[in-house]
Amino acid sequence: MGTTTDADTATGTAARGPFPASGRRVLVSGASRGLGRALSRAFADNGDRVAVHFGSRADDARATLDSLAGSGHVLVGGDLADPAGARDVADRAADALGGIDVLVNNAAVNLPHPPATTSYEDWSALWQRHVAVNLVATANLSHLAAHRMRGQGTGGRILNIGSRGAFRGEPDHPAYGATKAAVHALGQSLAVALAPHGIAVASVAPGFFGTERVAHRLDGAEGEAIRAQSPFGRAGTAEEVAAAVLWLASPPAEWASGAVIDLNGASHLRT
Repeated sequence: MGTTTDADTATGTAARGPFPASGRRVLVSGASRGLGRALSRAFADNGDRVAVHFGSRADDARATLDSLAGSGHVLVGGDLADPAGARDVADRAADALGGIDVLVNNAAVNLPHPPATTSYEDWSALWQRHVAVNLVATANLSHLAAHRMRGQGTGGRILNIGSRGAFRGEPDHPAYGATKAAVHALGQSLAVALAPHGIAVASVAPGFFGTERVAHRLDGAEGEAIRAQSPFGRAGTAEEVAAAVLWLASPPAEWASGAVIDLNGASHLRT
């Protein structure tokens, strides 16, 4: 590791070691199934050690853990919507892995609440739930992980799973679209704030991709309509999203900090 120079001190940049390409300590939130499972597998296949977080699906999370290549992976349960729960998850993951080099904020809720037909009581409760899990939990885990990374002195990565819905709207899931837009903005704010500490922050904005939870939607007329959204004539896969996140966690991707990368098969083009 090099010494801190006058220029480093002037800009507030701390001296740090190289960010590794593998063998990293990775916390993936919401990793019991679906994209979280694909993310965990991608990092494990890369030679990293993964803390598989789950909220309530312990059996599914265990199945994710058992499917990972390599060794040294751990299971960490906890309620991220509770600030104390988020701290506990981060602490137990860091203790089990010996630190945190990469945080992937994947945990989210996406419950329908169309404005015209949802009662005010349900509307209010669902908004609070979406904000607590999708946004505040992401902010809290990011803060906890960033302080760990600063103390380790080798930099790090914070990667957020956003959504295409943040840009094109979610008429039946407006709180989901709004909180994912906020997650994108949070990531860009953190990218600027944490760069002097060697921590890069980026987000991905996937379109529709197939998982076991939404597999039924790919049948019949609805499935045809979903596939028609993309000129490729198909839906995306969780593995394609995970591959992009894995690249964002790589050493050469530091310069992508602050980016929000669209992963939607050209189904929605931003200008």
